[in-house]
Amino acid sequence: MSELEIGFDTPWKTMQEARPALDAALAEQFPGGMLRRQWDGDVLRLSGPGASGAITFEEGRLVGRADLKPPASLMKPLIEQKITAAMQAALDKAAG
Repeated sequence: MSELEIGFDTPWKTMQEARPALDAALAEQFPGGMLRRQWDGDVLRLSGPGASGAITFEEGRLVGRADLKPPASLMKPLIEQKITAAMQAALDKAAG
């Protein structure tokens, strides 16, 4: 099993402000339903083949954490790259 954690400072004050941009960016990075997304209040739950995680809003930061088991653990660099790109795209959209 492998763990993944990604964090970014954000201009948003709440997760509600981040929600539309995060949804759009994750849909772009993970087309076709490979990554399932479900909002649980202010927590965005993520799951896919061998992966479960969440993106949360913690003290002005977006923080993504995931536990990866096979087959996802075998693709950790790609998953980390795509989640990072999605979070960065959402932040870029907020910036303008």
